[in-house]
Amino acid sequence: MAYSIDLSGRVALVTGASSGLGAQFARTLSRSGATVVLASRRVEKLEALRAELQAQGGTAHVVAMDVTVLSSIQAAVAQAEQQAGPIDILVNNSGVSTTQRVQDVSEADFDFTFDTNVKGSFFVAQEVGKRMLARAKGAAPGTFSGRIINIASVAGLKVLPQIGVYCMSKAAVVQMTKVFAMEWGRFGINVNAICPGYIDTEINHHHWGTEQGQKLVNMLPRKRVGEPKDLDALLVMLASSESGFVNGAIIAADDGFAL
Repeated sequence: MAYSIDLSGRVALVTGASSGLGAQFARTLSRSGATVVLASRRVEKLEALRAELQAQGGTAHVVAMDVTVLSSIQAAVAQAEQQAGPIDILVNNSGVSTTQRVQDVSEADFDFTFDTNVKGSFFVAQEVGKRMLARAKGAAPGTFSGRIINIASVAGLKVLPQIGVYCMSKAAVVQMTKVFAMEWGRFGINVNAICPGYIDTEINHHHWGTEQGQKLVNMLPRKRVGEPKDLDALLVMLASSESGFVNGAIIAADDGFAL
């Protein structure tokens, strides 16, 4: 018996959608029928992605959002709902990192990482969630279905060298996910996190062919990195109404690396 999930009639906001996993998440949700709102600072890249999705029969909108600025988050979410309608699904994906040992981390490095990965993620979820809460409280009991998917990392579950601050920030996203899930679950807002392992994207593709990259690959359980499409099924499941019994879950999609 075939099983399929249809997100038609649902509106999804994807942050950090201009490249990498964010762009893949947007493509996946669009193929599943959702209206997608693409958000990031690099609007020109979003416009190209919107044209791609529309050429494939999807419906997409673009909003500029800097997750490190609260007023930008608020304005972008308001614009998203004005253009596309109330947001049903949030993919909270924006993230950054720096590479150095902890003794070399500067205050600027620390703030750069935490302002986006923790503070930014928190206030994006809060802004979208407040609007979901208002809708849930006006709906018949048990009928509202909101989905927030935070993109954490295997680095939030397993300490990795030279990206200690990134590991700390993603561990905070893991705990943040549980807090939101506990407080909002009773309103029909399910909050879960995906913790990807090493994924080959245009941002890091060159690295896997280097000596250092090959050493890392050889340390992985099956000596391979993932592809963005490896997260598709998990993303769609968590975005769907069918995932109603999944709340506060921290799901590693890392080929077993965190074990």
